Amino acid sequence: MNSFKTSKIDRRLFITTATGATLFAGVGGLNQLLASTEQELVALVHTQAAGDSGPIDSMIAQLNQLSDEKEFEKKAIYAQDAATFETVFRTLGDAGTSIIVSTFPVISESVKAVAPEYPNTKWIQLFGDPVDPPIQNLVTVSYDYYLGCYLSGVFAAKVSKTDKIGFIGGISIPPINADFNALKAGVHSVNPDAEVKAAFAGSFQDPAKGYEIATQMYLDGIDYIQTDAGGTDGGIIQAANETPGRMVSALSPAQYPLGPASVISIVNLDFGQSLYNEVSSALNPGWSGGAHVSTGIGTGVIEFERSPLFMEQGPTEIVQASEQAWSDIMTAREDIIDGTINVPFITSI
Repeated sequence: MNSFKTSKIDRRLFITTATGATLFAGVGGLNQLLASTEQELVALVHTQAAGDSGPIDSMIAQLNQLSDEKEFEKKAIYAQDAATFETVFRTLGDAGTSIIVSTFPVISESVKAVAPEYPNTKWIQLFGDPVDPPIQNLVTVSYDYYLGCYLSGVFAAKVSKTDKIGFIGGISIPPINADFNALKAGVHSVNPDAEVKAAFAGSFQDPAKGYEIATQMYLDGIDYIQTDAGGTDGGIIQAANETPGRMVSALSPAQYPLGPASVISIVNLDFGQSLYNEVSSALNPGWSGGAHVSTGIGTGVIEFERSPLFMEQGPTEIVQASEQAWSDIMTAREDIIDGTINVPFITSI
């Protein structure tokens, strides 16, 4: 995991590759890098750390794969400090970067401020709201993750023994709040009397806080927790692993091995696949910006999935309940896609 503290960096930034980290001093360093290759540069600027088997690792893996397939230079840059976001973008823009991909709402305002200054660079904002008026060299991408959380709620109501369901988010922001409310709606569509509680860690990178919150939830009788907390998930899974029968629905297939008998399912938002799709499109000479892409269930990016490891190693009674419930989950999935089920999008708790 890369970690560094920054104050004023004077157009200096860490450029992180899959094999390590190299410090390039401002525009000069990047220009030297570009001069060493005839390939175009695609940069991923991410605001969460890599190394936790989470979304950033998935994005970097897919960027590496696409780079091998399409033969372009790639760099992943961990932008920790909001005060440096615009500096990072301008450094890349000045260096002639072809495509800049950025992640998560925290960086959106910096993207909107800088992208118009570099019209020859293609900008992609993953997990960003539509921009009004549109910026012609920027595509924003949003995710209807709440639809998967609704399916998780239906599933939770069918496999829980206690009728107590939990949700742990990173930070209480509108899209995360909507995920909780969709989970709750899914639970109550099956069992209106079930108890559904939410808590927030205050960070997407605090496993210790995740462990603390999850432990208390489990002690309070909750036996199924849906996570929505990025790197904080590690602590939640650790708490679930301590007692048989505790279940977690997490975020990524990479988390299955972290809890073979506790991670029962995931609401999989495949950020890596999303990055692959959007960068592939941007590499096309006919790419057009000024657009917003909304992705939901059935797109290959968002799905509700059971863990194959849990189905092999989880408690027999819960595995059997999961098997019995699955046809109902698939029916609900199709009903969401065709509009028969209208999942509420409620952004307040």
